[in-house]
Amino acid sequence: MSELALTIPEPARSRWHRKGMSTRTERMFNVASVVVLGLFALGWSWSISTARSRGEGGLTPATGIISNALTRSGAASTAYLTDAALGLVTPLRGKSGKLQARVQAAGQPLASDTLATGTVATFSSGEGGAESTSVLKAPVRTGIWSLAIALGSAIKPIANFSVITLKPASAKERGRIGLYYIGNWPSARGRTASPKYDAPSGFIEVTESSQNTSLSEHFRLRDFFPHDQASVWPKYIVVDMQLVDKLELVLADLESRGIPSKGVKVLSAFRTPQYNSGVGNTQGRAELSRHMYGDAADIFIDNDGNGRMDDLNRDGKVNIGDARVILAAVNRVEAAHPSLIGGTGVYPGTSAHWGFTHIDVRGYPARW
Repeated sequence: MSELALTIPEPARSRWHRKGMSTRTERMFNVASVVVLGLFALGWSWSISTARSRGEGGLTPATGIISNALTRSGAASTAYLTDAALGLVTPLRGKSGKLQARVQAAGQPLASDTLATGTVATFSSGEGGAESTSVLKAPVRTGIWSLAIALGSAIKPIANFSVITLKPASAKERGRIGLYYIGNWPSARGRTASPKYDAPSGFIEVTESSQNTSLSEHFRLRDFFPHDQASVWPKYIVVDMQLVDKLELVLADLESRGIPSKGVKVLSAFRTPQYNSGVGNTQGRAELSRHMYGDAADIFIDNDGNGRMDDLNRDGKVNIGDARVILAAVNRVEAAHPSLIGGTGVYPGTSAHWGFTHIDVRGYPARW
């Protein structure tokens, strides 16, 4: 009987022991696990300390979301990535909350927040390119990119949002980029020293396939094209996203007063210097027009689709009074958002076009 007892194995002390792991191996595994967790905690503490040193109180919005998610079970789940993606992209949606693109120089930071350890931002373009980065910065190449946030094997695409990286202005030679003629800004000829009139530092490259890229809920890239060189591709344009944000706020204001804005039309937006100075009827174009800097647009509301301004003030007539309804909305938006202050002008209809309202974000108030 005693001999039989000696053949009975000792009960397993842990699940690792039951799997065949020796006591010595289990001890080494436990020590390694503690070291890894310690390094993770140290890294996370360092990131919080770094944020505090930048005056961010140690916890930025995105970092807070990611921190909370990492303390929940299933941190790498779709729900976690959805929360993280929302936290990262919400500040990029503008004051209107309706922006669907970010325009900036290649390789520059997208936001002040940092990604959590192990999280990666992945960019992909319709031209077949792809880039990944563990920090929130734009791709290093010119293009229009979709964005996704990945952690481990889980990935969350950010819907309805593009990152647009600019073609450097240094690519322009003799007034052209490729076959697209742009011309030269007055500052290049020594006409003005004001920073608001500096030549653009880069251009959005637009191909036939990317022209319908949404900039916001109501506007696409093609809405901002000059009215010349229709058959030349790619095109190179300038669009200030603060202008797009302001336009969306104006439309939201009109909607709140019972004026539908789904039929908004852009009569004129970006103009190349060569177009502004010498193409078509140049009457009414200022030599230093804000249209050349991508921060101005002439719009009208055409919900019935007849190609002209609607009767916005409901007086039974279509005239400059309807353009003033949009002006009133601009005034309210600027009062609520001083950073978007700019110029606004109202124009009656002519033989060439119906009435419209000019809106820009030049940085100081102007009315005409």
